[in-house]
Parts: sequence; C-alpha cells; structure tokens
Amino acid sequence: MKDPVVEEVRKVREAYAAQLGYDPERIFQDLKEREAQERRRGRRIVRFRPRPARVRPNQPAEPVQGAKNIKA
Repeated sequence: MKDPVVEEVRKVREAYAAQLGYDPERIFQDLKEREAQERRRGRRIVRFRPRPARVRPNQPAEPVQGAKNIKA
C-alpha cells in the first residue's frame, strides 16, 4: 500500500533535484540561500546540538581496517 503523502513528497523532491541538475553542490547552495532568505524575513532556524556517538556492545569501538579517517 502506497502512502499518498509519501508519494507526493517523493514527487516534489524529484522535481526539485531535477531542477538543479541532480547536483548535490547546487542543491546544498540553494538550500543555504533559502535558509538565508528565511532568516532575513525574521524566521528562526532551529539547530540541535550533535549527539555523541553510541557504541553498540557487540561491535568494535575502533575503526574498521582500511576505512579512511574523516576529520571534521
């Protein structure tokens, strides 16, 4: 069973991505510009603090061998 709301969201998301050539950098820049416009209009943008990573008991805490280190 398909949810009509989910289908509509997917349709809008697809059209938005197509409009920007499916380019993640262009999508990111567009979203940042929209956010800036909303701020200029006086809207508050809510940001949550990052949550600390949780280590699951049955998984190793050290990085997987061969994985690249990503520095923030």
